[in-house]
Amino acid sequence: MSNDPNAPRFRVRPPVGWINDPNGPFRWRDRYHLFYQHNPDAPVHANVHWGHASSTDLAHWEHHPIALTPTPGGPDEAGCWSGCVTDDAGTPTAVYTGVDHAHTGLGTICLARAADPDDERLTEWKPLPTPVVAGPPPELDAVMFRDPFVFHHAHRRWALVGAGHADGTPSVLLYDCDDLTDWRFAGVLLDGKDPVAAGVFGDKSVGWECPHLYRTAGGDHVLLVSLWDGDPCSTGYLTGRLEPDGNGELRFEPRTGGRLDQGRDFYAPAVLQEPDRALLWGWSWEARPQEEVDRAGWAGVLTAPRVVDIHPDGSLRVTPAPELELLRPAEPFVTAPGRVPLPSAYDLTVTAREPTTVSLLRDAAGRELTVRADPASGTVVLDRNAWPRMGREGSAPITVHVPKGPELALRLLVDGSLLELFVADRAMVTERVYRRPDDIAELVVDGPGARVTGWAPDLRRRG
Repeated sequence: MSNDPNAPRFRVRPPVGWINDPNGPFRWRDRYHLFYQHNPDAPVHANVHWGHASSTDLAHWEHHPIALTPTPGGPDEAGCWSGCVTDDAGTPTAVYTGVDHAHTGLGTICLARAADPDDERLTEWKPLPTPVVAGPPPELDAVMFRDPFVFHHAHRRWALVGAGHADGTPSVLLYDCDDLTDWRFAGVLLDGKDPVAAGVFGDKSVGWECPHLYRTAGGDHVLLVSLWDGDPCSTGYLTGRLEPDGNGELRFEPRTGGRLDQGRDFYAPAVLQEPDRALLWGWSWEARPQEEVDRAGWAGVLTAPRVVDIHPDGSLRVTPAPELELLRPAEPFVTAPGRVPLPSAYDLTVTAREPTTVSLLRDAAGRELTVRADPASGTVVLDRNAWPRMGREGSAPITVHVPKGPELALRLLVDGSLLELFVADRAMVTERVYRRPDDIAELVVDGPGARVTGWAPDLRRRG
């Protein structure tokens, strides 16, 4: 692994090279599998394969050989792009976007099957030579077609595909794929002209990438999309219901929604639906100049797994997966407000009863990276102005609004340059913050009655 001090050590990323979208989170024989877009040769977005890691506990991950490699002369010769993994009659099967050298934004839907389903690590995969979907229906005038996501509903298997149309309208397409080798187009599940979607997402995106769907504890569904506008930077969610349309097909009826992650360094989330919960991972890209990335030799990281649901009002419910507590040592390094040195990775909880400032870094000029929480106003502000993004000074503060209350709970997961902030159980903020040699990493919590506990994760700890 890289000796770069800003390299995350506890989240999923390959030892070298490039990583982007999480693909195919999947549970097989009591082991979690997580695939991802990967260039094994350089820290740049090209030569896209599927990397692969697995875990028995969501906290400790084992890297495996590359799962999918572009096939010379095949439908994925220019890359094995985003998709999912599903159980097809006892055989784990990857469903992914293949592109050739003349794709012009339109992918094909390809399959690859686990060579040995009895191998709990699923280390070998065999692609099918022919796509199951050669492209979008011609009548849709699609200019973007990619990122299949397979799900089950009403005792049947369906798939979503992200799309964009020539008139600038984004959409999610629906396919009936109960037979995974025989797909039938079942209409547009939802598009950007829907008034709820337009009100939540605005009109800047011209395509919806990486559509994912999860079922909530109350029976609603949440549709996740990555908002493609040529320079993507955000993700959104819509809460609603899947309803039959009278023709044996489905439509999604949204009722509310919002921004999925409030930070600037989160994209292309993927969901694993379990019987009693849904887990989510996202891609956190690099926010430093390419010359620094080249020197480091690696780029990108996947976030910590997050448990997602909705509140009764339809707003997002999100918490770090409880399995992450397996990384905590027996004793915390901080149990009360004070001035305490911070390690390069930590798991920090702060409960504010009055306006409270949590300082995490201080630069040579005395400027600080802070999180300010005010329970009475229901606001949390992440201020990292002195720490540049993409080499540019002046990153604007991020303000999160949650319901007012007597207390406000924060949880910070920091791993190298990856900062993940969870506000109560209602909002998440993902940012990349790179420490410089003269920065001082020191925790100072200033607020009457504030409670604080922090742990330094240990890769050796298991339960």
